[in-house]
Amino acid sequence: MDRDELLMRKALLEAEKARKQGEVPVGAVLVKDEKIIARGHNKPISENDPTAHAEIVAIRNACEKTQNYRLSGCELYVTLEPCVMCLGAVVQSRIKRLVFGALDPKSGAVESAMDFPFEKMNHHVKVKGEVLAEECAKILRTFFEGKR
Repeated sequence: MDRDELLMRKALLEAEKARKQGEVPVGAVLVKDEKIIARGHNKPISENDPTAHAEIVAIRNACEKTQNYRLSGCELYVTLEPCVMCLGAVVQSRIKRLVFGALDPKSGAVESAMDFPFEKMNHHVKVKGEVLAEECAKILRTFFEGKR
């Protein structure tokens, strides 16, 4: 198993935590120097906070841990293609690389619902998509089937 798949599996463990809490199962991990420095999973319902997406939770946790609002040199692994809000946070925190799992046709802002204007931003992020896409999509599909 390659490094990206291994770290995406760690993000999937976070997604499972969200599912168990009745949240949409999306998980994220932030990596620096080959170590996971922060984790996050969706919490908008439990925290009554529409910004509590997995990516934002992980970024906030990393910033608190490092005592820095810049996460230069970090990589973010997230199970679902990020929305525009989360991509804005990725750029503002100076994350160097974003790796995501499943595409999100309704609100994915990397390539699905819109194309985020990375080239116009003051910080450029390297992006790799669809890592373990089927596994990442399956946890979401199963969650929503259970709601119907």
